[in-house]
Amino acid sequence: MISEKQIEQKVIEKIIPSGEDKKLLQNVVDKLLEIVNKEIDSRNIPASLEIVGSIAKDTFLRNNLDIDLFLVFPTSFSKEDIGKIALDIGRKILNNTEECYAEHPYIRGFFKDFKVEIVPCYRIENASQKLSAVDRTPLHTSYVKKNLEEYQKNQVRLFKQFLKGIGCYGAEAEIEGFSGYLCEILILKFQTFQKLIMAAKDWKPGLKLSLGNTQSPDFDTPLTFIDPVDNERNVASAVSIDKFNFFVKASNEFLNKPKITYFFPNKPKLWSLQKIQSFIYNQDSLYVGIIFSKPDIIAENLHPQIRKGMRSIELSCKLYGFNILDKQYFVDEKNKTVYIILKTLKSPLSEKYSHMGPPVDLGDNSLDFKKKWTGNENTINPPYEKDGRLYVDVKRRYTDIKDFLVENISELSMGKDIDKKIQNRYEVVDAKKLVVKDLQEFWTRCLDGRMPWEW
Repeated sequence: MISEKQIEQKVIEKIIPSGEDKKLLQNVVDKLLEIVNKEIDSRNIPASLEIVGSIAKDTFLRNNLDIDLFLVFPTSFSKEDIGKIALDIGRKILNNTEECYAEHPYIRGFFKDFKVEIVPCYRIENASQKLSAVDRTPLHTSYVKKNLEEYQKNQVRLFKQFLKGIGCYGAEAEIEGFSGYLCEILILKFQTFQKLIMAAKDWKPGLKLSLGNTQSPDFDTPLTFIDPVDNERNVASAVSIDKFNFFVKASNEFLNKPKITYFFPNKPKLWSLQKIQSFIYNQDSLYVGIIFSKPDIIAENLHPQIRKGMRSIELSCKLYGFNILDKQYFVDEKNKTVYIILKTLKSPLSEKYSHMGPPVDLGDNSLDFKKKWTGNENTINPPYEKDGRLYVDVKRRYTDIKDFLVENISELSMGKDIDKKIQNRYEVVDAKKLVVKDLQEFWTRCLDGRMPWEW
């Protein structure tokens, strides 16, 4: 059996950039800086340029050559002005641009086939001077460059590729995983990929890590890693409980049986639509889908809204007695469609339910309860006493979850952009309309039960 060390060596050979890769990248970076500098000079702006991120720190992967360019402004400029300048320059020199908005605007696009982000920030000496969250990023770059040993650069690369392979790499809203900077400081903390994985197999939610003994606030997150350049910030704030637990599970299983598929998983062998349909219909559960058009917004805004929408749907369903066993979503980029898929019990709810009232001896409350439900059009049996409390049997408004969703989805708060799409048009469908070719891989991954490294 191939050893863990042999696997690590094979992975490093695949992911470390070659000299040719680095030379090509440097030529592109130099040209980009030259052009942007000309734009700054032509506007007579006292801003400087800084390449940040994994390229600047030499921790980037061979096939992930994104360029992060920061325009560093004096603090005398307003946020509106630095955002406008960054957008103007980006529109002029990048192709296929996408404008993004955080505390102030920034822009992403392509330059000579390389993905580039142009981000404005303020020039600061330490995090206490920050005017916006991104002002710390150049400090992060400086910190890692100063403290990361040469041999640890490939350890960071190994860790990043491991996370990519198991689907936990990236702090963006779509993934809710580990950022590149978090990977780097985790290696600084544990020294090597192997030592990090050995430690991670025993992690429990609520873990708090740091590179020093500085005082810092507590964070209500599964993983906390105090930023070494700003002890008020949790670098791991984006890591969801699902991704935290999944990483711990993957670490355990990798140590028990190391395989290269943790780093480079095979594509799943897709189930046939007939197999998917047969599996779904032979379960004791029911699948219901809500389908609507994808809002034309960036992924960082779309995915949080979808998750908010799912929470809103689940809460409303529970209030009406429907038990949601599982909830998933799928964004079909090709057809610009969003699917929210709920798994619930197959049997419809009963025609009535028992509604609990106050204790019998609560005087006015008991009288009010009896008054409200006696003769009410939804009352099946008048209020009665049981174990010292009042109860009443009430006619259930909805027994079928589809009927409930059809009538109520448009009334829920799902996020401003999704709400607009829902108000315009949506469908509530059963499994027949969910078992379609565009969702074939989604269903295969959901139903098969194997981990990414097991394919």
